[in-house]
Amino acid sequence: MSHSSGLPLSMRPTVEGPPPFTTLVELTWRENRVEYWIRFGRQTYEQVLDRHRRVVGLAPGNVFAFIRWAANDYGTVLSRIDIVRAVRGGEPFQTLPFVRPGGDILLKVESWPKVARVLEIIDAIEALGIDACDVVPDHWRHVHHRIAAGLEPHVYTTDRHAAWLKRRSVEP
Repeated sequence: MSHSSGLPLSMRPTVEGPPPFTTLVELTWRENRVEYWIRFGRQTYEQVLDRHRRVVGLAPGNVFAFIRWAANDYGTVLSRIDIVRAVRGGEPFQTLPFVRPGGDILLKVESWPKVARVLEIIDAIEALGIDACDVVPDHWRHVHHRIAAGLEPHVYTTDRHAAWLKRRSVEP
């Protein structure tokens, strides 16, 4: 049986889009030129566009780290990390390049030394056995403000994380 596409139903490719209210992030990887990637976050959707580009989706409420790095023949031209909470439908959000529709930006840091410091902080949290996307969002805001002020952020601890998990379990 044919439909408007001219192909029988059994031969038509099935292209499922992301679930509603999914935050979409376009990632590019051209070695040593443009490298956009997700450092942490629970992806719920992926679409490969070509050899160098793909789109990933993150469910509402998910926290993720989006890193953008680019260079030209003379060196690095962009180093940035954004830690973002994917928003629910109807929530306010900030726009961010390559992120649709945008998100609640918890941390934004530019310049490689500062980006490297945030990556060290993420590594230290993961060394505690904590998934970085489960960290209390206020901690990422704290890290942003301390780095912006040229100060060392407070260390995230297992006690603070346990308190956050308890608080989150009783919030509506």
